[in-house]
Amino acid sequence: MNNKYIIKATGEREEFNPQKLEDSLRRAGADQVTIDNIVEQIKKELKDNATTKDIYRHAFELLGREDGGKKYAARYSLRRAVMELGPTGFPFEQFVAEIFRAKGFETQTDFIAKGQCAEHEVDIVAWNKEKLIMMEAKFHNELGIKSDLKVALYVKARWEDLEKEIFDFGGERKLNEGWLVTNTKFSESAVKYAKCRNMKLVGWNYPEQGNLQDLIEETGLHPITCLNSSTPSDEKLLMQAGVVLCKQARDNPDILRQAGLSQEKITKMLEEINLIQK
Repeated sequence: MNNKYIIKATGEREEFNPQKLEDSLRRAGADQVTIDNIVEQIKKELKDNATTKDIYRHAFELLGREDGGKKYAARYSLRRAVMELGPTGFPFEQFVAEIFRAKGFETQTDFIAKGQCAEHEVDIVAWNKEKLIMMEAKFHNELGIKSDLKVALYVKARWEDLEKEIFDFGGERKLNEGWLVTNTKFSESAVKYAKCRNMKLVGWNYPEQGNLQDLIEETGLHPITCLNSSTPSDEKLLMQAGVVLCKQARDNPDILRQAGLSQEKITKMLEEINLIQK
């Protein structure tokens, strides 16, 4: 028996499935030859009961060594990069609002909405000429945590309490869509309920098209935490200077100097940003 087992982020033990690793590398944009090389090397070196985090780190390191791999390594690290924004004082709802601003919406965070039966604190309001969207943003700092049926039920009840009210966002109008957005995943029961109730869920890789990863790639709003060329101490300096997104660093390189980074470091960071940004 050569089967090896790994420990998931939830603490569960399961047989290692190379296909999952291959799929994640493909989503990052790596070509098939690179994918095959990395998967084979990890299969050879994998120790029994390694964690998914161990596998991710090793794949990330190998991907960065490949020709042109820095671009794909940054994309591969995107999910964890979003997670690392949590403790920095840049809330997840602000990040989601930035995505919608890049898509042409006006936004407001932490809005108190009066419903038929109660007042509700809405994490994100986004509106344009066509629609008014209100969103509940659920941030998790561990990959294994899912937004479950209880969360979906709670959020759906809030949107139902607000759907008949009139709001003043770009003129008087009713709520068109209520979303539940998370940086991780949804439980199967939450997805089943949302489909039945015509509720919009957006998670890291749900739905198949238009998920959070797609939205980040589409708008080019990669967090500064996804760069190979920056260290945790660099990122801390940048966060303190208000630089959270790669786009901010590229558009305002003087801020990087003011934050105390060396010219050599700035050059490396900007080269990497230009590789991953559209």
